[in-house]
Amino acid sequence: MSFEILTALALFALVSSITPGPNNLMLMSSGANFGFKRTTPHLLGVTLGFMLMLVLVGLGIMQLFDLFPPSYLILKIFCIAYLLYLAFKIATSNAQQKASSESKPFTFIQAALFQWVNPKAWAMALSAVSLYAPDKNLTSVLIVSLVFGLINLPCVSSWTLLGEKLQHWLASPKRLKAFNYLMAILLIASVMFSLF
Repeated sequence: MSFEILTALALFALVSSITPGPNNLMLMSSGANFGFKRTTPHLLGVTLGFMLMLVLVGLGIMQLFDLFPPSYLILKIFCIAYLLYLAFKIATSNAQQKASSESKPFTFIQAALFQWVNPKAWAMALSAVSLYAPDKNLTSVLIVSLVFGLINLPCVSSWTLLGEKLQHWLASPKRLKAFNYLMAILLIASVMFSLF
C-alpha cells in the first residue's frame, strides 16, 4: 500500500470515526451517565469489534448476503428495530437508574456485537474494503483494519470524554433527562440518515 493510499485511508478513517453516528452518540451518552472508566469496555468493544468486522467483510462475508438477497432487507429491519430499542433505553434512563444495579453501560461483547447492527459501521466497512483493499488480499485487509483501529480508538474516546465532561452540568435531573432525550433523538436521526 503506497503512502498516498495510506494517507487517504487514514483521512477516511478519521472522518468516518469522528463524525456523529450511533456508536459516538451512545458513547457520549454512556460517558455522561456512567463516566469514562465505566464506559471503557464499551469503547474498546466498538473499536475492536469494528476491526473484526472489517476483516470479515474484507475476507468475503458479503458473499453470504449476495447468495440470499432478501438478507439485506432483513438486516436493515433488524438494525432499525434494535436502534429504536436502544434510543428508547437512552431516553428513559435517568439519575435514579444510573445509581441502580439495573442500569449498566454496554459491555465489551455487547459493543462489539453492536457493530453488526450499526448501519454506519456497515457503510464504513464496505466503503473501506472496496476503496482500500479491493483485491481482498489478507495483508491489505489487515492494514485497513489496523489503520481504522489506531484512528478509531482516540475518536470514540473523545466522544466518551465529552460525555463525562458534561456530567457536572447534567447533575440536575431535568438537564440529564433533556440530554438523554436529545441523545435518543440524535441516535434515531443518525440511523435514518445512514439508511436512506
